[in-house]
Amino acid sequence: DSTTKRAYKSYVRALPLLKKMGINSILLRKSIGALEVACGIVMTLVPGRPKDVANFFLLLLVLAVLFFHQLVGDPLKRYAHALVFGILLTCRLLIARKPEDRSSEKKPLPGNAEEQPTLYEKAPQGKVKVS
Repeated sequence: DSTTKRAYKSYVRALPLLKKMGINSILLRKSIGALEVACGIVMTLVPGRPKDVANFFLLLLVLAVLFFHQLVGDPLKRYAHALVFGILLTCRLLIARKPEDRSSEKKPLPGNAEEQPTLYEKAPQGKVKVS
């Protein structure tokens, strides 16, 4: 819509470096859109490491968009959706990286062959009096 087109024109005006590089508002808008779609397709269809790389690039793109909004002084309601999306991407990336960290922690030490009892096994079985 026309407000989006005007917004991208203000982003290009706010960053003269883009103009010097030959990037106009149409090229900026189309390249950001194409990158979002490409990263979304990779995150949807490709498992493993490429999904995390696409997540990271999309997060960088969201940070750039948030920077543009701040640069031109947009109100929060104009970029709240990007802020929430950035938080979701960050959480997804943190959760995706977590199992690799845990796998190294769960390996038993060579000298300690016996397994540790779980919390359920340690808990006393029977009735609990609640007052």
